[in-house]
Amino acid sequence: MLELLQELDGNILLFIQEHIRQPWMDGFWKAVTHLGDAGLFWIILAGIFLFFRKSRKAGVSALAAMGIGALITNAALKLLVARIRPYDMIGELVLMIERQPDFSFPSGHTCASFAAACAICHSMPRRWGIPCLILACLISFSRLYVGVHYPGDVLAGALIGVFAGWAGWKITDRFIFRSSSGEQPPQTP
Repeated sequence: MLELLQELDGNILLFIQEHIRQPWMDGFWKAVTHLGDAGLFWIILAGIFLFFRKSRKAGVSALAAMGIGALITNAALKLLVARIRPYDMIGELVLMIERQPDFSFPSGHTCASFAAACAICHSMPRRWGIPCLILACLISFSRLYVGVHYPGDVLAGALIGVFAGWAGWKITDRFIFRSSSGEQPPQTP
């Protein structure tokens, strides 16, 4: 079963390389993929949100979500699964950016992007949330386009990111912003 999934993952990457990659799009996708480096774009956006009262909850939620996602993805799963990057496994795959220093599964760029975007979606109006989700999808696809992740890595990163986004928002909502407004969390009998 795992070999079948590995083969499917590899075939999808080769399909992207053969049929979707175009020289005129390469610069765009490289730039998009680098927006996710170390979660820096999302950290800066969350930091900006912290300066404004109306968006402060979104900033805290996004930072908490990215922290949760990083613990699950980078500190645990990447080390446990230790999946080799696709460019080291698929001879025909052309790497478009620098080699990555860590393992492939799950995608940290994708996890951070979806964690921040989902936390922002829960905390801000749609006019902020929808563009953030679109950017998260673009960053996720870019990881396939440039050849550094398998589709399974990206899917797992997105699922973990969605969970982390929800958890970061829920923790922030329950323990930080409700308690600071004088509202007591519900007591369990």
